[in-house]
Amino acid sequence: MFSVLVSNIKGGVGKTTIATHLAAAFATAGQRTVLAEVDRQKSSLGWLARRPPAAAGIQGLDWSKEIGDIPKGVERLVIDAPAAMRQKDVETLLREADMVVLPVLPGAFDEAATERFLKKLDELKAIRKNRIPVAVVGNRLRPRTKAADRLDDFLSGVGHRVVTRLRDSQLYPDLAAQGLTLFDLTTKRAADVRADWEPLLAFMAAPAG
Repeated sequence: MFSVLVSNIKGGVGKTTIATHLAAAFATAGQRTVLAEVDRQKSSLGWLARRPPAAAGIQGLDWSKEIGDIPKGVERLVIDAPAAMRQKDVETLLREADMVVLPVLPGAFDEAATERFLKKLDELKAIRKNRIPVAVVGNRLRPRTKAADRLDDFLSGVGHRVVTRLRDSQLYPDLAAQGLTLFDLTTKRAADVRADWEPLLAFMAAPAG
């Protein structure tokens, strides 16, 4: 099994969007996938409840109160972590993870919070020794804007690999309302935006084996 922890101590950076998209990417590729919800808001589980029966199946786990057992035969586990986690909570979730995906938005507040979180991560032996790689993802970017340029400057100095940058698109909220993702569509428009995810999925493929 290969497990991904989607996390950042800053709220509103797109953790659930990234977690649901990764789960759908795995599921549509034919892998038995579980989406574990740690956030008490349960946005991921709400998304799963809206997911059409015809879409690729994803099993949901409610870990909002405590981490439970993982069903046998699961090939991919995606963990949607809450914001403002304590250090011990981060350490607990890291024990379940093979990789951390860390989304960050343009803006001084988001960048400062991400920098603090990365410093906390770097204090953990599994991260420091690169046993658990961290994939930084720039999220909701509008090309050729000052905000995008600022985020690029910030990301260049984070000390972890910036794997991809996801453009801002109305497709994300529209699909979320239907329990769907870009990976569930075959339209050209979806394919164009979905291309932003290819570097991240490629980055995961090597450790996933």
